[in-house]
Amino acid sequence: MSKSVKRGFVPTDEREFHGKNLEKLTFAAEEVYFLLNRGYAVKTATTFVGNHYQLSERQRLALARMISPEKNIQLRKQKELPDEALAGETVYIDGFNTIITLEIAFSDSTLLSCMDGTIRDLAGLRGTYRLVDKTDQAINAIAEVFTKLKIQKAVIYLDAPISNSGRLKERIAELMQNVPFALEIQIETAVDYVLKQKNIVITADAIILDECRNWYNLTRKAIQCCIGEYAYISFEKESEKE
Repeated sequence: MSKSVKRGFVPTDEREFHGKNLEKLTFAAEEVYFLLNRGYAVKTATTFVGNHYQLSERQRLALARMISPEKNIQLRKQKELPDEALAGETVYIDGFNTIITLEIAFSDSTLLSCMDGTIRDLAGLRGTYRLVDKTDQAINAIAEVFTKLKIQKAVIYLDAPISNSGRLKERIAELMQNVPFALEIQIETAVDYVLKQKNIVITADAIILDECRNWYNLTRKAIQCCIGEYAYISFEKESEKE
């Protein structure tokens, strides 16, 4: 892990998510949002609008991950917990989902500030993962936020089908061996299903957020605390940010 790796870096992002292309994406986002609010499926809406604006696959993926129907946005925001609600609580973490996004943040690569308030990336895991030099930074950032929030226990779930889940488990345990909260790391075959049943969940997965009881926006908090200002790609209107 000595070699510096820019997790999530794609050279074409500088062109596809800036300037006139970002303006075009903003128009496309408004149209996708319109269609989603009228019952269209995400895939159908992004394909239709993407074809109209001749968007790349990565631009279409950004739309799919950033835009949600208004009813889902409101549902997720109603279940989002403030910092003070985590003191003395047990939190359940979607490990790969959270760590990879933070690795991308520490790599200064493309991240999306989504309509539901989550931070999402454009990485395609597809069952393959390897630890990089930013992995330690991501794990330490999680530990720092949990320590500040004074949680009682963290349960981190890692997907069994993904390569190197065992190595990541070992690294998390090593770096967090002296944290002031209880720690449990589990490798599961169906992390999504497990998280949907829990009380305080940490993930950016839209399906889990819609079905879980409550959630906490750890990724945004960790970036704010450990990195500061970040150049997110965002289609949010000013009124939606307030």
